[in-house]
Amino acid sequence: MADVAAELGVSRALVSLVFRDQPGASPETRERVFEAAARLGYKPDMAARLLARGRSKVLGVLFTARNPHHVDLVEAIYPTAEELGYDLVLSAAVPSRDEHKAIEALVGHRSEALLLCGPTISEEDIADLGARLPVVVLGRHLKAAPVDIVTSYDRPGAREVVDHLVALGHRDIAHVDGGSRPGAPERRRAYRDAMRFHGLADRIRIIPGNHTEEGGQDAARGMLASDEALPTAVFASNDQCAIGLLDVFTRAGVKIPEQVSIVGYDDSHIAGLSHIDLTTVRQDVPRLARLAVEAADEQLRGVREPGATLKLESKLVVRGTSGPPTQR
Repeated sequence: MADVAAELGVSRALVSLVFRDQPGASPETRERVFEAAARLGYKPDMAARLLARGRSKVLGVLFTARNPHHVDLVEAIYPTAEELGYDLVLSAAVPSRDEHKAIEALVGHRSEALLLCGPTISEEDIADLGARLPVVVLGRHLKAAPVDIVTSYDRPGAREVVDHLVALGHRDIAHVDGGSRPGAPERRRAYRDAMRFHGLADRIRIIPGNHTEEGGQDAARGMLASDEALPTAVFASNDQCAIGLLDVFTRAGVKIPEQVSIVGYDDSHIAGLSHIDLTTVRQDVPRLARLAVEAADEQLRGVREPGATLKLESKLVVRGTSGPPTQR
């Protein structure tokens, strides 16, 4: 503003009035100020303006860089954040940078609220964070932390997977679980319950895994090396794990779905690629993202206290990796 004022030979206060659209300057003066600003390349510093008012209007987003579902969530968060007048700061958890460091970076960048995509830090740590600033957790079930939770109903989605495979004629249905990763315990319990419901309790087979391609690859190698026959169908705890299974089985000459059907969970953007064509459970990512941003905004505006849990339905999407079992 000082440069614009010097260019025109007027006071800085007058330039400030014009930029803030306040009365006190004639139309001609306003036009001259804006013309000078354009010549000098002046752009208002919105971040500085907000900080001067005690606000940053920044939402911090934690996500796992290698998780396609998290990437989809981040992409879907942007439109609602922009609609409500917020900027985003992203911080990724990667093998060389844990979630604690990623979160502190968000706080250091003056985030007013945090959106945590599938965090794996302890519930106690999340509760402590919620005591410092508004927090919204996406995709993880918590018991008593003072934060908002936005997630899908995992159990019905997992149950729908087993129902689908049984309807195709499968009985030897294995589950590669996600360990303690967000959503994994609920999907594991739902698999067990669904197998029992269909009278297949003696066929329950849970193989330790992880929500990564490496976890699926290790599980597939273990099944191929085992003396036990391959299952006719495998329900993976998420899409990444399913893609790891698909990779190793295909390289080993196992025909998908003729010999082994594979079903994932999330319906991330990679699941629908033509060379993957994965049957999976779709989470409503755009709606999850909108609810998360709106929850953070409501906390910041003092509309309500934190602690709300918002859950959405999921839906099975049948593609090319599931089919009837063949005679073996």
